[in-house]
Amino acid sequence: MTGATVPLCVDLDGTLTHSDVLIESFLVLIKQNPLYAFLCIAWLLRGKGYLKAQIAARVAIDVSLLPYNARLVDFLKQERSSGRDLYLCTAGNHRYAEQIASHFGFFKGVMASDDSRNLSGSHKAEALSATFGIQGFDYCGNARADIPVWKLARQAIVVGSKSIEAAARKVNQTTLFFEESRPFFRLVLREMRLYQWVKNLLIFVPLLASHRFTEVDILIDEGIAFLSFCFCASSVYLLNDMLDLDADRRHSRKRNRPFASGELPLQAGIVLMLLLLFLSASLAVMLSPKFQLVLTGYVVMTLAYSFRLKRMMLIDVFVLATLYTARIVAGGAAGDILLSDWLIMFSVMFFLSLAMVKRYTELDKLQRDGKTSVAGRGYLAGDMSIVRSFGTAAGYVAVLVLALYMNSTNVPVLYHHPHRLWVLFCLLLYWISRVWMIAFRGQMNDDPIVFAIKNRWSLLIIVLCVLSVVAAT
Repeated sequence: MTGATVPLCVDLDGTLTHSDVLIESFLVLIKQNPLYAFLCIAWLLRGKGYLKAQIAARVAIDVSLLPYNARLVDFLKQERSSGRDLYLCTAGNHRYAEQIASHFGFFKGVMASDDSRNLSGSHKAEALSATFGIQGFDYCGNARADIPVWKLARQAIVVGSKSIEAAARKVNQTTLFFEESRPFFRLVLREMRLYQWVKNLLIFVPLLASHRFTEVDILIDEGIAFLSFCFCASSVYLLNDMLDLDADRRHSRKRNRPFASGELPLQAGIVLMLLLLFLSASLAVMLSPKFQLVLTGYVVMTLAYSFRLKRMMLIDVFVLATLYTARIVAGGAAGDILLSDWLIMFSVMFFLSLAMVKRYTELDKLQRDGKTSVAGRGYLAGDMSIVRSFGTAAGYVAVLVLALYMNSTNVPVLYHHPHRLWVLFCLLLYWISRVWMIAFRGQMNDDPIVFAIKNRWSLLIIVLCVLSVVAAT
C-alpha cells in the first residue's frame, strides 16, 4: 500500500490538541460543584473509561476553543486533500471525540473510549490492528503510552520531545517527527506570576505603621510570612487559571496564558499547585497560630472566589478588597502587631477602589470590542458608569479616612512630626485620582497593582509615601 492509501490515525490529547480533554472536563465539573471530586473517586474505581463517560455526561466543552496544534492540523489537511483517510483515535470519551471530529470535518471516523473501555495504550493498539491490520495504518501520537500502537503501525508520527521520538524509533524505524519544544521552567515562572508577589509586600505595612521595623526578630517573621503568602498566592493563581480556561480563551489577552494556550500541561499545573501549597504551609507552621488562621482563611476565601464568588456582581470586588486587606492582617498576626481600626478601614476602602478599577477596565475593553457581557462575570457593558462611580467614591473615602486619622489623638503618640503626614495625604489623593483618569482613558492594565509597579510616576509616588511616613516618625 502507498502512503496515500494507508489510513492515518491521530491521537487527541497532547497531539491534535495541546491540552488534555479529561482534565479540562474534570476541572469544569468540580467548578460546577467541588463535591464531584469525591464522586469521581467512586467512578474511577469502576474503570477509567467509566469515569470519562460520567464526566462527559455532565460537562459540555466548547471544542472550538481548544488549543489545537496548528502545524499538525495543516499537515492533516494536506493529507486529506491528497485523498488519505483520517481517523481520530483517542482515549478520550467518544462524546468529545465526535464533537471534535465534526468541528474539523476531515475525519472519516472516530475511535474513542466508552463507559466500558478505555482506549489507551495496548487497548488502542489491539483495536487499530483489529480494524486495519498490523502495519495497515499510520499512527500519530505524543506519549510513551503510544509505544504499543507505534509498534504495530506502518509509520510512527511523533508529536513532542526528542526523547519520545527516540522511544518511538526503537519500535518503528519509519518515523515522522513534529518537534514540540517548550521552555518549561520559563512557562512555570510565568504562570506563577512572580510580578504579583509585589502585592504581598502589604504584609510589611503593619511593621511600618507600628514603627517596629528595626526589630530583627519581627523582620524575620514578616519575611517568612511574605514567602508563605507568595507561595500560597501562586498556588491559587494556578488553580484559578485552570478553572477559567474557557473564559480565558475568549479573552483577547488572557488566551495567551500558558494553560489557556496549552503551552503548559494541566498535569504539571496540578502538581505544581500542590507543591506550592505544601511549601506555603511548611513556612506557616514556623509562625504563630494567628497567622496560620489568617492564611487558612485566605485560602478558603480564594477557593470560594475561584469556584463561585467571582461570577457574582459586586460580591467579587468586595472579596478582592478583603483578600488584599487579609495580607495586612496576616502581617499583623505574623509579628504579633495590634492593628488599628483606622488601618483596616482605610485598607478596605482603598482596595475596594482598586478592585473597581480592575472591573471597570474589563468593561471598558468589553465595550471597545463591541461585546455586551464579560465571560465568567456578572457584569454588563452598560454597568461601566456605575462601577466608575462606586470606585471613585471608595477611593476618596479611603483618603478621607486617612485625613480623619491624621486628626485623631493616636497620631501625636506615634509620630514626632505628624504634620508631615499631610504629604502622604496629598500623594494618595493625587494617585487615586490619576489611576481613575488613566482607567477612564482606556490606558489601564487589567490589574492596577501591576500598573503601579510598572508605571514610573506610580513608583515615585510609592517611594515618596514611604519617605513621608518615615519623616513623620
